[in-house]
Amino acid sequence: MAVSPIIVGIAGGTGSGKTTVANVILDRVGRHRIAYLPHDAYYRNLADLPRAQFGLINWDHPIALETDLMIRHVRALKAGRAVDLPVYDFTNNCRTGATVAIAPQRIIMVEGILIFAEPDLRALFDMKIFVDTDPDLRFIRRLERDIAERGRTTESVIQQYLNTVRPMHLEFVEPSKRYADIIVPEGGRNDVAMDMIVARLESLLDHP
Repeated sequence: MAVSPIIVGIAGGTGSGKTTVANVILDRVGRHRIAYLPHDAYYRNLADLPRAQFGLINWDHPIALETDLMIRHVRALKAGRAVDLPVYDFTNNCRTGATVAIAPQRIIMVEGILIFAEPDLRALFDMKIFVDTDPDLRFIRRLERDIAERGRTTESVIQQYLNTVRPMHLEFVEPSKRYADIIVPEGGRNDVAMDMIVARLESLLDHP
């Protein structure tokens, strides 16, 4: 009988260190054993939307993401079928049209700000990790990232944070922490927590 994959969800606020946690797991458990799906790849394709309207979109609300597609992809991977991960261009706020082939693996790892706020997606996870980091550190990290990687101005990042990021965090992300099995303060820099998570995953792989 085929062994069912382990499905891991990693959630937390913007700039909390979710991606760092994911990369620690990928590096230590082995990228060849993990199918990695970042929720950010599933932002809706708004290429046909006039640029003037982009400023009206709440990118931090669950409706901005095509979570139904992610759910279908997780279920397909669990059933042993490969999926095509969308590639999203954050500079132009649209999908590129390219995809990345993701093969089924023993571990399916899903990472994103809002993944625990979505009941149908949350129900798929065998292990739920919430990365909990102080708001001031999260904002500084987001500011640095959006300027360096996404071509944003300081003013635009601050306005977005005040208008949508912080309110949506308080409405959706912070309440979803109660669903976590494990809460990791300071993310991937928490060596004790990462040792425990990696050891648990390796144990599940060795003794399914």
